[in-house]
Amino acid sequence: MNGYLRTAVLLAGLTALFVGVGYAMGGRQGMVVAFLLACGTNLWAWWNSDRVVLSMHNAEPIAPESAPRLFQMVEALAERAGLPMPALYVIHEDQPNAFATGRSPERAAVAVNTGLLDLMDEAEVAGVVAHELAHIKNRDTLIMTVTATLAGAIGMLAQFGFLFGGRDAEGRRSPFGPIGALLLMVVGPIAAMVVQTAISRSREYEADRLGAEICGDPRWLASGLQKLEHYKQGIVNQAAEAHPASAHMFIVNPLSGLRVDALFSTHPPTEERVARLLAMAPAPPPHRTAMPRQYSPWGGGGGRNPWG
Repeated sequence: MNGYLRTAVLLAGLTALFVGVGYAMGGRQGMVVAFLLACGTNLWAWWNSDRVVLSMHNAEPIAPESAPRLFQMVEALAERAGLPMPALYVIHEDQPNAFATGRSPERAAVAVNTGLLDLMDEAEVAGVVAHELAHIKNRDTLIMTVTATLAGAIGMLAQFGFLFGGRDAEGRRSPFGPIGALLLMVVGPIAAMVVQTAISRSREYEADRLGAEICGDPRWLASGLQKLEHYKQGIVNQAAEAHPASAHMFIVNPLSGLRVDALFSTHPPTEERVARLLAMAPAPPPHRTAMPRQYSPWGGGGGRNPWG
């Protein structure tokens, strides 16, 4: 099952879950109220996502003259992807990472941590940026907003059911009985979370696949992912730790100390992502000429950053 079909099936399942839980817990009126509240909240978040998230992580715009080679690389990748040039931002965090945001390709932005620019070579940075451009091209911000809307509505319905004792707006008891209603209050939001994380994982796999096509060599992104996973260990991303709800936006989970069941992780296992990318790579691997490195304009990189 390809990424788009899998996402469609999961969204359909989440919609069916919402309808079922909504009718059981709040009747038709309660279902509509919860859905409208969730839509309003997530529509505002989607419309303002670029400004809010960039501000949350203290991202600063990058001027073309400050990193001309980086700009040239992103322009070339965006052209290959058939996208307008996104706005570029830098986040002063030692942990290497990156994310894309924006409600449309015309309003998109790509933010990279200074750790990414300091620790990776140009081919690996190209692979990471191509992954983020794939998210923009696939309009994953919109997909995840719809997913969050339905999941949020299911959570609200569960709260309504708890407050009103499993009765709908007309005072009728849930057709599942009090025990069934109680189970739905607990199981419904958990099931919605599982489906939401499954959709997020599916979008990451699809962005890896398309990103590899955009940059031209799956090994570039595979090598970048391996370094991202390695260097995030022991390097705390302060802004991400302060705002963990934004963790799903990054190319790898930025929460270094996170200890949760893999069932609820919004990111697929890095090892599996790398394996899929390497399976796409042609054989034998082409020779990649090393590019000269220049002094880092960002500081803290020991002169390793080649983007100035």
